[in-house]
Amino acid sequence: MIFEAKTLEEVYKQASEYYNKSISELEIKIIQSPSKGIFGFFAKNAIIEILNEIEEETVEEKEKIIEPKTEEIIEKSEKTNEKVELSIDEVIKIAQKEINELFDLSCFNIDNIEVKKYDDETIIFEINGEDSALLIGKEGYRYNALSSMLFSWISQKYGYKTRLEIASFLESQEEMMRSFLEPTIREIEQKGRCKTKPFDGVLAYIAVEILRSEFPHKYVAIKKHRDGSQYIIVNDFLNKND
Repeated sequence: MIFEAKTLEEVYKQASEYYNKSISELEIKIIQSPSKGIFGFFAKNAIIEILNEIEEETVEEKEKIIEPKTEEIIEKSEKTNEKVELSIDEVIKIAQKEINELFDLSCFNIDNIEVKKYDDETIIFEINGEDSALLIGKEGYRYNALSSMLFSWISQKYGYKTRLEIASFLESQEEMMRSFLEPTIREIEQKGRCKTKPFDGVLAYIAVEILRSEFPHKYVAIKKHRDGSQYIIVNDFLNKND
């Protein structure tokens, strides 16, 4: 018989109650140890298997034991998916504490991570230090991954947007992209529409934000080719009467 719960303590309790035996009377095989994961992602439950040949209770008795546990798990899951209503300053304090605790356990030599208010809807994470460049990775792939995780954490739980700055990487990329997009901006001003060349990783998201700020009344979106490369299209919004 296999049991699963968030902690070993909980899963041991489930097995003990199910068989009406103490833990010392059960032969237990740990299939998976629990893990909290990162920012709530990649968490693992504790999973055990009871190897004893024990006469099982009737179906009705099993249901009496199992049903409350299932309801508790569902209730906890529903609570986890609800957004927590806090002010942006309160969320900043929480994020500052938790992200620094996380990176204190990492192998990266970085300074204390600063978490600040960028605007009324956005929280910015600023990372500097000797190993900060390593967090960007080749072509920004680590930056993309960390940026996505931060956004998922803060947006899903608290409802705020995020912005990640590592060793002025984002600022320098934005400056480079603004210069690169100057011919594109002129083309849109003349023709009213445009389809860009493919962009790698985070560059596509930087470019789309710049173009949206330049053309707030136009449709600006990231699209993908069949090979997975990303490009941006700029066009007029369709009129319902068209």
